[in-house]
Amino acid sequence: MMQILSFDVEEHWRIEAASGLTFDAARRDYYAARVGPATRWILEQLARFDQKATFFVVGALARQQPDLVHDIARAGHEVASHSWDHQRIHNFTPEQFREDVRRSKDALEQLLGEPIVGYRAPTFSVVRQTAWALDILAEEGMLYDSSIYPVRHDRYGVPDAPRGPFLARGRTHALLEIPPARLDVLGLRLPAGGGGYFRLFPLFVMEQALEQVRRDQQPPVAMLYFHPWEFDPQQERLPLGRVSAFRTYVGQARSRPRLVSLLRQYQFTRAVDAVQALQPLRDQLPAFEVV
Repeated sequence: MMQILSFDVEEHWRIEAASGLTFDAARRDYYAARVGPATRWILEQLARFDQKATFFVVGALARQQPDLVHDIARAGHEVASHSWDHQRIHNFTPEQFREDVRRSKDALEQLLGEPIVGYRAPTFSVVRQTAWALDILAEEGMLYDSSIYPVRHDRYGVPDAPRGPFLARGRTHALLEIPPARLDVLGLRLPAGGGGYFRLFPLFVMEQALEQVRRDQQPPVAMLYFHPWEFDPQQERLPLGRVSAFRTYVGQARSRPRLVSLLRQYQFTRAVDAVQALQPLRDQLPAFEVV
C-alpha cells in the first residue's frame, strides 16, 4: 500500500472560491506572508513523524519566496508544479496553457537545479473539456499528473475515471494519472482525498477510503491532498458568500490535530516515489480516454 501525501501551495486569495473578487497589493501581500509560516508548520510535523510528501507549488509564489521552496526540497520532499498563477485550465487556449506550464516548470527548476516532473492543475481542472492539456503536459516533460478527480462536482471531476492510478489518454499522448482518493459506498463515489472533505467529514471517512484502497484496489495507491492555508486558522477570512465560506472554512479549527493524527497513524510517501514504483506495472494499468 502506497499512501501519497501532497500539499497545494498557493496564497489563500488565489483559491477558486475567490476568483471573482479583487484584492489590492496590500491584501495580496498579507496572504502571501501567511504561506511561509503555515507551510513550515507542516514541514515541522512531517519531520516530527519522519514523513515525506509532495508539494505542488505555484510558480509565481516560488519566484517570490525562493527560501520556502528551498526549505521544502532540503527536507527531502518533492517539489512539483501547481501552475504559474493558479488559473484553471478553462481560462487558457492550448498555446497559453503550454506557456503557463513552461513558466512554472522553469521557475521551479531554476530554483532547485533539478527536473520538475509532476503537475496538478488548479481546482482539478483537467476534465473532459480540457483533456487536451494532458498532451501538453506529456510534451513538456511531466511524468505524472494529479488533476483528475474521479467524482462528480460542480467545479470539477470525471466521475467515470478509474479511482486508482491509470494512463490518462489525451488526443495523442498517455500520461500517468494519480487521482485523489475517493470512497465508494452504496453506489456513491464520495470525494475523500482531502481539502474541504477532510474538514467537513469525520476523519473516519478518509480512513475508510484508505482501507478500501488497501483492500480492493490494485495497485493499492491512494493520494491525499491539503493546502497550507487550511492549517492557518488565525488567517483573516476572505469575504466569500455563505455557501463558499462554508465550503472554505468548515472544520478549519480541527485541521491541525487531524493531520497530526494521520501522520501518526499512516506511513506516507512522495508522488515521484510512487511513480517510480509504478513504472514496472505501467502496461498493466488501466487506460482511460479522457478526451
